[in-house]
Amino acid sequence: MGQKGLFKATRYHSGPGDYIFDIFNYTFMVFLCVVMLYPFLNQMAVSLNDANDSIKGGIFLLPREFTWANYQHVFGEASIIQSFMISVLRTLIGTLTSVLGTAMVAYTISRKDFVFKKFVTIAFVLTMYFNGGLIPNYLLIKELNLLDSFWVYILPGIIGVFNLIVIRSFIEGIPESLFESAKIDGAGDFTIFIKIVLPLSMPVLATVSLFVAVYQWNSWFDVFLYNSSVPELSTLQYELMKILQNSNASMSGKTAADAFASSNSSANSVTPTSIRATMTIIASLPIIMVYPFLQKYFVKGLTLGGVKG
Repeated sequence: MGQKGLFKATRYHSGPGDYIFDIFNYTFMVFLCVVMLYPFLNQMAVSLNDANDSIKGGIFLLPREFTWANYQHVFGEASIIQSFMISVLRTLIGTLTSVLGTAMVAYTISRKDFVFKKFVTIAFVLTMYFNGGLIPNYLLIKELNLLDSFWVYILPGIIGVFNLIVIRSFIEGIPESLFESAKIDGAGDFTIFIKIVLPLSMPVLATVSLFVAVYQWNSWFDVFLYNSSVPELSTLQYELMKILQNSNASMSGKTAADAFASSNSSANSVTPTSIRATMTIIASLPIIMVYPFLQKYFVKGLTLGGVKG
């Protein structure tokens, strides 16, 4: 057939069908972007709009009466900065320890020469379907002396079973010859894990890191259960939840006439709607800023981690 004939056979041919497909594809992608971005942009507009004016409705993509009052109200709370630092510290330490610990266990149960491989794997998987419940978990945390402690955010979540399965599947896809060559050169399992497994597993580790970081950043219920009596260990999400509850409580006694009169007054106050929108932006922005740095690993890591070979 020849190189010229092969080029002609595989060349892209433009036609009406191709243009129709491109138009449909671009239209669908634009629609998808609008659907995904509009809720976030709308919440940002509401958070930057005067709270009393927002009661009237009609806020879409741009604030009608721009103000920083909602953010000033939220950040005016004395505990916000402290809770923000606790959330950042919790996310960093929790993600690092969880990913490292899960990867070590995943490497162990991925080895064919590990005698208890099947038993340990089944034991971990069973925890995904059976749980002791809230009260036994609380009693366990109490017996471990983790109440009123920062480590209650870290230690119970070191091993994530779903993440364990994903990382193990990825490691099993690494050529066995690499491990055999390393053992011939005298490398032990710990050396193989540090110098071979971790570097080659960066895509799936980055993906799992994003999962764990989002979980740690958004968690607040464990703060309520175990550390509610220690304000110094409160997290940002828990403090934002309390601000929203206080805002709802302050507005619960107002009638519709009071709300309408407040919306027409010149006094600039906050409402549950404006506080909720402000909290959404504050809680979302850190994760949104981190995601672009991990995006290139996300699809690759999730795909390779879910398919062996």
